[in-house]
Amino acid sequence: MKTVSLELVEIHELAFSCLMQNGADKLNASALADTIMNAERDGSHSHGLFRLPAYVASLRSGKVNGKARPSASSLTPAVIRLHGDNGYAPMAHQIGIPELVKATKTTGIGVMAITHVHHMAALWPEVEAIAKHNLVGLACTPYMPAVAPAGAIKALFGTNPISFAWPRPGNTPVVFDMATAAMAMGEVQIAARDGHSVPLGTGLDADGQATTDPQKIAEGGVLLPFGGHKGSAIAMMVELLAAGLVNENFSFEAKEGDNGDGGPPRGGQFILALAPDIIAGAGWEDHCDRLFDRMSGMDGVRMPGDRRHKNRLSDAPRKINSDLVKKIRHLMA
Repeated sequence: MKTVSLELVEIHELAFSCLMQNGADKLNASALADTIMNAERDGSHSHGLFRLPAYVASLRSGKVNGKARPSASSLTPAVIRLHGDNGYAPMAHQIGIPELVKATKTTGIGVMAITHVHHMAALWPEVEAIAKHNLVGLACTPYMPAVAPAGAIKALFGTNPISFAWPRPGNTPVVFDMATAAMAMGEVQIAARDGHSVPLGTGLDADGQATTDPQKIAEGGVLLPFGGHKGSAIAMMVELLAAGLVNENFSFEAKEGDNGDGGPPRGGQFILALAPDIIAGAGWEDHCDRLFDRMSGMDGVRMPGDRRHKNRLSDAPRKINSDLVKKIRHLMA
């Protein structure tokens, strides 16, 4: 695979300019370019510039509102509903997260039900934003059918990721962001692009047979849930929390209403925030550090989020697939 080296500021400018030239205004282009740059900074290549052509497709088709102005309303002191104005999720988060933080610091628990957004980014940015305020964050979202429930060979669930952040005052938070599929579809697509195989158990081909060929999974096949029936149950939970509970599309409904442009469908997101200083009381951080110290002291254990946090300490240029950069520049022509 041929690559080119781009500074972080160049990655941001490339994404921002491309979005601006394809229908997004400055506020929306900036919010999404920040998300894309941060993904590349942290080594999350499947959620960085790799996603930009699909974002552009959804802008060009008119499916996504590139000039969205999300609005928040309080249903109760602890429950916020955020209407995304059919824009990208990062723009909605800029409006909604501060409101969620304020509510949670008052009540001890806060829920944000997001509707009418198009989410195709990583999930860790929103929970990390919550953890910066010494709050616990949990987020999940559906997508379009890509994962077969345990025992089935046809897709019903999205990859249905879940992200969780635990604050550590004076230290980086503990954060995980994972698909409930055996592998995120973006990672499967990158493996197909770069000619790599994937582990057995990742997915099935179009005939319902297990395969290590990512191309066969991505084109006509299905992903499998991680852990069999356990991952399948968690994927169902995400559908219920981030679609049923917020009154938005289930993954199969999102596909039925999508125009097929390749960009993210309209859907919802469920975000939960908790205030440990209110719920647990004084000394919660020292108590939890005992667990983290035990974990990090064990041979072979890496704390969730450590790799991303270490990557972001470097301001060195990032290596980007050269064909991808050419494709993006062509979208700006």
